[in-house]
Amino acid sequence: MSDAIKHECGIALVRLLKPLEYYQEKYGTAFYGINKMYLMMEKQHNRGQDGAGFASIKLDMKAGERYMSRVRSNQSQPIQDIFNKINTRINQEIADNPGLQDDIDAMKQQVPYVGEVMLGHVRYGTFGKNSIESVHPFLRQNNWMHRNLIVAGNFNMTNVNELFDNLVLLGQHPKEKADTITVMEKIGHFLDDAVAKLYKKIKKEGYNKMEASPLIAERLNVAKILRKAAKNWDGGYAMAGLIGHGDAFVLRDPAGIRPTYFYQDDEVVVVASERPVIQTVFNVDFDQVKELDPGKALIIKKNGETDTKRILEPLERKACSFERIYFSRGSDAEIYKERKDLGSLLMPKILKAIDGDLQNTVFSYIPNTAETSFYGMVKEAENHMNKQKEELILNEGGNISRERLNEILNLRPRIEKVAIKDAKLRTFITEDSSRDDLVRHVYDITYGSVKPTDNLVIIDDSIVRGTTLKKSILRILDRLHPKTIIVVSSAPQIRYPDCYGIDMARLEDLVAFKAALKLHEERGTYFIVDQVYDKCKGQVDYNDTDVINAVKEVYAPFSDEEISEKISELLAPKDIKAEVKIIYQSVDNLHKACPHNLGDWYFTGDYPTPGGNRVVNRAFINFYEGIKERAY
Repeated sequence: MSDAIKHECGIALVRLLKPLEYYQEKYGTAFYGINKMYLMMEKQHNRGQDGAGFASIKLDMKAGERYMSRVRSNQSQPIQDIFNKINTRINQEIADNPGLQDDIDAMKQQVPYVGEVMLGHVRYGTFGKNSIESVHPFLRQNNWMHRNLIVAGNFNMTNVNELFDNLVLLGQHPKEKADTITVMEKIGHFLDDAVAKLYKKIKKEGYNKMEASPLIAERLNVAKILRKAAKNWDGGYAMAGLIGHGDAFVLRDPAGIRPTYFYQDDEVVVVASERPVIQTVFNVDFDQVKELDPGKALIIKKNGETDTKRILEPLERKACSFERIYFSRGSDAEIYKERKDLGSLLMPKILKAIDGDLQNTVFSYIPNTAETSFYGMVKEAENHMNKQKEELILNEGGNISRERLNEILNLRPRIEKVAIKDAKLRTFITEDSSRDDLVRHVYDITYGSVKPTDNLVIIDDSIVRGTTLKKSILRILDRLHPKTIIVVSSAPQIRYPDCYGIDMARLEDLVAFKAALKLHEERGTYFIVDQVYDKCKGQVDYNDTDVINAVKEVYAPFSDEEISEKISELLAPKDIKAEVKIIYQSVDNLHKACPHNLGDWYFTGDYPTPGGNRVVNRAFINFYEGIKERAY
């Protein structure tokens, strides 16, 4: 994605099912779990660079012994930073007590982080400040072991105000109105309530307070707590949590918006936001890693019993298609195929744009994450040329010469690496004119790779704002002197803000929205924009279930092609010599390529939860009134 956007976070959970001595004997280290957590978090580094955190719980510790540890960082390399801190602390403890390496029980008792239950998080901050207080996991402490709660998630709630007000009605006094705090306190409230009721019941059975503690751990119904807590949540989420005595859970939203995968054997239970992370770190096959069903929770009890429980009734499955287009690692077998298909399905539009002239067309890609879609695009170009070669050979009849045959067989798509990102370059000057000049040098080009008679086709994952294209990439590519520059987006036009974790919050930032407004201005239909504002304002006091997305009417008068043509005009620098065309994927082809991830609200405006419609209308009101704030 040439336009850098921040997006959803990543979670990693490891539950060791054997005593630490088992891993020491089999794998040669009592830090097996910590090592795996490091790998799982680094393998999800693509999901978060703003912060990272790690928390662990030690099982069956005695009173007075520390059983919970947490470390967080918002440094420039947060994962490295937290594990450096962990390693430094562990090495210091061992240096001070050399005998610990041969005494696993003592090591567990004295060395922090060495536990059986571990939760990690990598964060992209889509809301709020990037302070250390915003970094997951969050901790809710209590002197009762069962009431301690650690929470981390990949999520965004659309109804934070409602959830906050509900907490106030329960008598709580939340320290801030943030969705993470709100969610944790909601779970914490029902956890407290469940523990209190269990204690009261167990006490009536004749047990004293000390005897009640293990019975509470055994009987605590985590699924019931989650059903009560999540009843009114509206958003996309993969919510992970640890309870002080050792229970763990991961809950997925009922529309399946945010991804969650898990693996279990007789040694570990593992959860991550991406399937190949688990495959790589634990060396398991594709079909051994399961996807958590929407609306279900994976619950791991203190005794190691693991089950999936229905928490919320599933909605229509709307798993985020942007995961497939861009966010998730392309090493997933399904995603790799889907991205190739996205490139392949664009070929009819490309052929139309170049008038079928493949011989005078060069294919390339920007940025590197578009490489897989590029392979699919080129493969389809090869298929098309093979048909052309077949026709040429047949038309020659039986008199074709060896030279002519070789000439025809040598026809193939022209592939070049025309742009190379200079990772060392940093745009450190903030003054706009100087900074824009530096941005133009972020990519180096391969001179001589394109002729003045050529079309240059560049595929990108998606085009969100188009800022980088206009200020940098198109100018750079124009130095190659192509006849036409055709930028191809493997994603459809992004028309609406996201409210479930991707940092696309303001309508006026989206180039497709700017194009629609420009068309209204040119055609004298801007009154429609005013009407949409009135409709959005008129729904402010509606219940979420009654709100409709009025912003769709902004786009309704125009075809996809008309908006694409206007985007091409808006993004083409005035002094560029080549003709610029921008082509987008169709929504229908997106669904063909990604049939199991049909979440497309940023393209279609069809939000999977009622809160989405309220958010998009609020985003439009903010745009119209000049309010530079998020809509959620």
